[in-house]
Amino acid sequence: MRSHSETAGDGPGYPFDESSTARAVIDGDGIVVEWNEGARRLLGHAPADVVGRAASKLLAPDAGELRRPSAGNRWIGTLALRRADGRTLRVWLLAHRRRPELGDRSDWLVVTPLENGTLEAQDDSLAATFLDQSPCATAIFDERLRLRRVNAVMAESMALPEEHIRGLRLPEIGGGPQNEELEGHMLRVLLTGRREDVQTCLGTAPEGRAQAWLARMAPLTDAEGRVRGICLSAHDFTEQYLARERLQLVNEASIRIGSTLDVTRTAQELADVCVPALADFVSVDLVDPPDRGGEPYTGPLLAPVSLRRAAHRSVNPGDPESVVKLGEVDTYPAGSPQADSLVAGRPIVAADAATTLSKWLARDPVRADRVREHGIHSTMSVPVQARGATLGVAVFSRFRRPDPFTADDVLLAEEVTARAAVCIDNARRFSRERETAIALQRSLLPRSLPRTAAVEAASRYLPAARAGVGVGGDWFDVIPLSGMRVAMVVGDVVGHGLQASATMGRLRTAVRTLADIDLAPDELLTHLDDLVVRLSAEDSEGTTGEVGATCLYAVYDPVTRLCTLARAGHPPPVMIPPGGQPEEIDVPPGPPLGLGGLPFESTELRLAEGTVLALYTDGLIENRERDLDESRALLSRTLARTSGSLDETCHDILQSLLPPTGAPDDVALLLARTKGLPSSQVATWEVRDDPALVGPIRKQVVRQLEAWDASEAAFTTELVVSELVTNAIRYGERPIRLRLIHNASTLIVEVSDSSHTAPHLRRAKTFDEGGRGLLLVAQLTQRWGSRHTTEGKTIWAELVFGEDGQG
Repeated sequence: MRSHSETAGDGPGYPFDESSTARAVIDGDGIVVEWNEGARRLLGHAPADVVGRAASKLLAPDAGELRRPSAGNRWIGTLALRRADGRTLRVWLLAHRRRPELGDRSDWLVVTPLENGTLEAQDDSLAATFLDQSPCATAIFDERLRLRRVNAVMAESMALPEEHIRGLRLPEIGGGPQNEELEGHMLRVLLTGRREDVQTCLGTAPEGRAQAWLARMAPLTDAEGRVRGICLSAHDFTEQYLARERLQLVNEASIRIGSTLDVTRTAQELADVCVPALADFVSVDLVDPPDRGGEPYTGPLLAPVSLRRAAHRSVNPGDPESVVKLGEVDTYPAGSPQADSLVAGRPIVAADAATTLSKWLARDPVRADRVREHGIHSTMSVPVQARGATLGVAVFSRFRRPDPFTADDVLLAEEVTARAAVCIDNARRFSRERETAIALQRSLLPRSLPRTAAVEAASRYLPAARAGVGVGGDWFDVIPLSGMRVAMVVGDVVGHGLQASATMGRLRTAVRTLADIDLAPDELLTHLDDLVVRLSAEDSEGTTGEVGATCLYAVYDPVTRLCTLARAGHPPPVMIPPGGQPEEIDVPPGPPLGLGGLPFESTELRLAEGTVLALYTDGLIENRERDLDESRALLSRTLARTSGSLDETCHDILQSLLPPTGAPDDVALLLARTKGLPSSQVATWEVRDDPALVGPIRKQVVRQLEAWDASEAAFTTELVVSELVTNAIRYGERPIRLRLIHNASTLIVEVSDSSHTAPHLRRAKTFDEGGRGLLLVAQLTQRWGSRHTTEGKTIWAELVFGEDGQG
């Protein structure tokens, strides 16, 4: 048998006499597991004869039946017990669960005082004459901390008659860790002679609601000043305690609910906050919007109501009370707490679930079994409403807590649910805006990359996975240029949301427009910087704030295999030569776009055919788990070990560099493998400024087309060459150069001279002898244009022949 000194940790001077009380402990299966000396004195059974055996063996045939109060954790009554000598002894017993939270698996402590008859109240010198007149619940304990007297108020609060509990210690009267802790404080008062105040829960209210008490303990001394006992006064401050608990719950809800802009997470936070502080089980069911991304319901709902389970939480592991799984849709008919509260638009409390909800449970045997199995006795359903819209319903249930929901509980549930409703509505609005921004951004990004003779390309775009982060302004593009060249661009607009996506679309359009006039990379970024400055000035006049962006722009020529790059505050690209190791290209950094007036520099390098270029935004390498240098090293290692297709390489890069939960920021990735045109597909002629030489040049072009097996394009090519060369001789400056580039079914005609005057189309009048050359070229070719070079300008025209082109 455990002594109190073993449980409280006090030394040998502990003043308790265990033999003054008969005590036994019976486990959840009805087996005696402890038997003290007082129990042996009472019934004569030695511990070895009783421990490990069924407690029912100790009952006499006419034992009677114990009375169990509504709280379910205490038994009181008189039983006929069998003594060791065979006689029957009728004994008053007090039994209570030692750990109520374990339910039926809890041990029972059974006690009865042995000195009850020797402690008469009228002979007790420690009892004051005014004890029974005190309005405070008061009890007096002797120097052994055994009860000597209680007044009427204390006896009523404990719901036990004084004549039966006199002689018991406090843990034997009330059980539970709170009473053992209180007795420890009483012992200190007894040993030190100093008063102590303790806040604790003692006893229960008549309706089964736990009561909070302020226990004030004072020593009782005799004429010589010796401590002869303890006076314990208990003051009920349950209302103040519950008010403090409610305020604490509201404060915790304001901190914990709405930590993210995720609907399901917010609903789960509502359930987590309220269990076990307000209920033993909480479920949150939400109404699906009429259409994907549509507005929630604003009018009254009618039963039956279809709701999707967003969250639930129980005091029991695994949420065994739940019938509906997370994410499932269930239909709630009239009579269910969910439907009734949504139709009424206000909270509804079912004080007795088994009877109040009987019609609903009769149609749902699975739910009815759960209610009976877990002993659910009270439910409270509260609509989840925000900004005039109905979002769902939260249902609070109690089964472990014995007290039903009160009016104060309803007000508390409404307050917490209202906070959660605003957060859920915000999360839904954010989700709709995010979906709109993603749709807008994907519509602005290229649906597929063009096939070019210069590069083979693959790309990936991932929006930020982290809740609360809107879609950003990352973009990429591959733009075919004249002369078989190609431009590659990756950019990132500062900020997130619709504004960032819209700005990204404007910048991508601007880059394509500037690329069409064949600006060098550094010049293109200068013009783009001017545009961002203007956009920032326009937006600053409104409420959207300043605009900023970074950009990397590269142009690759498959004929010369030269790549020219410039960047504006953007991460430098990585290059992997065929058979070599990845290395970062040293591109002058340049300032971010939007600062205005600062220069950009470009760098030029010759790339071997098959070189892979990796262009990306900073979302790929920024990670909380590692610094930028580690991320860049990881990117290089991933590129080095991949030898498959570019699509597979993109997948491997994202798998290696991004966390399993998704990208913390938007990510744009563009991989390009360079190609090269052999010299046999390029023909160049130097042209003297003599119009008589145009004819021989045309003949040389025809022979070259025959060598390329492209004679079907000879007639059109002759006309284009004749017009462009004649214009260059007439209006250009020496030197003049003609170049033909052939690839598959495409033929490029380029005529260069040292003049910087750009040609333009004009409408010739009826009797004009000239002015129709470029118009003829525009009609005969797929497209045409001009570009400025360091030496002058180049006029080019692109012809497509074969099945889909012209002969």
